[in-house]
Amino acid sequence: KSLMIAVVKKRLKPVGDDVQGHGEVKFQDIRLYLVERKMGRSRRTFLTQLARSKGFAVEDNLSDGVTHVVSEENQATWLWTWLKESGLRDLPRMQVLDISWFTESMREGRPVALETRHYIQDVSLILPEASPTPPVAAVSQYACQRQTTTENHNKKFTDAFDVLVENYELNDNDGPSVAFRRAASVLKSLSWTVRSLEATNGLPCLGDHSKTIIEEILQYGCSSDVEKILRDERYQTLKLFASVFGVGPKTAEKWYRKGLRSFDEVLAEPGIQLNRMQEAGFLHYGDISRAVSKAEAQALGSIIDEAVQRITPHAVLVLTGGFRRGKEFGHDVDFLLTTPEPGKEEDLLLTVIKIFRKQGLLLYCDYQASTFDMSKFPCLKFEAMDHFPKCFLILRLEGSRVEGGVQQEEGDDRGWRAVRVDIVSPPIDRYAFALLGWTGSRQFERDLRRFARWERKMLLDNHGLYDKTKNKFLAAKTEKDIFAHLGLEYMEPWQRNA
Repeated sequence: KSLMIAVVKKRLKPVGDDVQGHGEVKFQDIRLYLVERKMGRSRRTFLTQLARSKGFAVEDNLSDGVTHVVSEENQATWLWTWLKESGLRDLPRMQVLDISWFTESMREGRPVALETRHYIQDVSLILPEASPTPPVAAVSQYACQRQTTTENHNKKFTDAFDVLVENYELNDNDGPSVAFRRAASVLKSLSWTVRSLEATNGLPCLGDHSKTIIEEILQYGCSSDVEKILRDERYQTLKLFASVFGVGPKTAEKWYRKGLRSFDEVLAEPGIQLNRMQEAGFLHYGDISRAVSKAEAQALGSIIDEAVQRITPHAVLVLTGGFRRGKEFGHDVDFLLTTPEPGKEEDLLLTVIKIFRKQGLLLYCDYQASTFDMSKFPCLKFEAMDHFPKCFLILRLEGSRVEGGVQQEEGDDRGWRAVRVDIVSPPIDRYAFALLGWTGSRQFERDLRRFARWERKMLLDNHGLYDKTKNKFLAAKTEKDIFAHLGLEYMEPWQRNA
């Protein structure tokens, strides 16, 4: 009889009395709450025990301590109404997720990275009559999980951040530069315009300094920090010098410390010996400091393709960079050139350069032979420039090759202009990785590498993708293969303008 009573009591024990003491909590920053409605009590109990056995903290009651709310088969309208009526103060910061995220996390034995498909959006915020501000929980900290087109709804803020980024880069101060790049990238990805500081609550990568800049612009139309930089003689001079092809921040700083403030002073200074790249930069400054149009980029592609076809009809030439991402203008033009025959890519590039020289198109050439050695990878330290054969060129572009003619200054009747062109020639088995890297944007690629390392325990660069848990390189023929290896939703090039 006593045994029967004990069994009955155990059956009537409420869910949640058997609290979090089961197993070690491995993921301290995550506290789950499973919505019982539709899920059912017995299934919720089972899933709670499963999650706790894998090291997840699961709360029995909904509170402000919860970070992730997981719902199964509930309508978004009901769910968000219920959440808003629950009296939570920290609701905007909570991740409100579909059960699919939970099941994927259980399968992996760790919290998988959040993707757009995992979120359950607050439908009241996407109705036409409602506020245009979507739930901030839907904004990932990684640019590779945010679709960013060329349409920027927050340009007045991102332009201000860009000035700060440039100033910190000219002063070789990477920390703040990266921080403001991330902040600008988040704002560029938004499909709505920030109209109040409160609207930024819960957005990732926006620190106190970034929010101060936003608040000032909202109140006064400008930022005092940005205005101060724009008026600063040092910033103006360093920016001017660094705009010359071949002149980096350190050289610009060196010239500034010599007391130089203009190009004329630099060129007249007897103690300065310009290298070949800098000489070409000053010689063609008027042309290569101006934007290159998409029509001009396409014309250059046709010229290069004509040269390539004379060598081999099977070669692959692709326009990369901002133009592949849908931009109408850029500061130079980048191409990827490869051939199906392994090991022939370097000879192909050298032959193309010879053709340009014979045609009188080559105004400047800096060729760099391949230093690619797979045995030296993976490399823990990312290098800005890959090890494939490449050339940095200045080409003569005739106006007759461009629809509408070339971009020229008023009064310039030469009928041609100089354009900066980079051509990189990876081996065919490295082509997908190089294409992904050279397409950009810079912040997209930075966050893609960061995501690979921290979320997937992988190392990614322009040469390959290495899985540290399996101790092997992962093959990829296309960019989609790389996204699939990383467990990421594929983004088209025009969605990578981070």
